[in-house]
Amino acid sequence: MNVAPESSSQHPPGADHWRRFRRLMLVTTIVAIVTAGLAIWQMLASGAPPRLHFIIAMGGGIFIALLLAGALMGLVFVSNRSGHDDSITEFEL
Repeated sequence: MNVAPESSSQHPPGADHWRRFRRLMLVTTIVAIVTAGLAIWQMLASGAPPRLHFIIAMGGGIFIALLLAGALMGLVFVSNRSGHDDSITEFEL
């Protein structure tokens, strides 16, 4: 019978936290591509004149912003699950 560790924040030493990060980034990339595509489609459907530079800037801005948000969120999860956050106990000035 396997007994769970007392603290739920404890993870096995061989756990691959970076695999979860890569999976999160894959999902974030797919969501960013779909969102940027929908934004460009909505802009073109609204009757706005299709300017190439505007389409590239808008789509790229949405894509990069969502990818950056996903990466930062994923790094917070990796830091927490790998135990790096547990090593900090108190901050003194």
